[in-house]
Amino acid sequence: MSAKDAHYGGALVDGAQMLHLFGDLATELLIRYDGDEGLFVGYEEVTFLAPVYAGDYIEAEAEMITIGNTSRKMAFAARKVITCRRDLSESAADLLESPIIVCRAVGTCVTPKGNQRIQH
Repeated sequence: MSAKDAHYGGALVDGAQMLHLFGDLATELLIRYDGDEGLFVGYEEVTFLAPVYAGDYIEAEAEMITIGNTSRKMAFAARKVITCRRDLSESAADLLESPIIVCRAVGTCVTPKGNQRIQH
């Protein structure tokens, strides 16, 4: 996360940045599955589990968990893999031995039938 992602005091990153990452992942999954970007309908669940700060490195992943005629339900997770260490210097960071899950979510996207280009 960069300094421009910090929204609050102490260089705290807005949780919406995790949802932005999830939206990009959903788009990729839909293109791979349907050959179309589809539309994000909404989240059923979003849980923020740990703070994220400017300078932290986040890895995010998604998987389709339910596939309907046009709907695709997905599960998302974002993990902090590197944490900034401003207590040591402005550029210090630590690689985490065990990544920290910072956010989980479940959401649904739709690819209209007429836009689905890949046959399953």
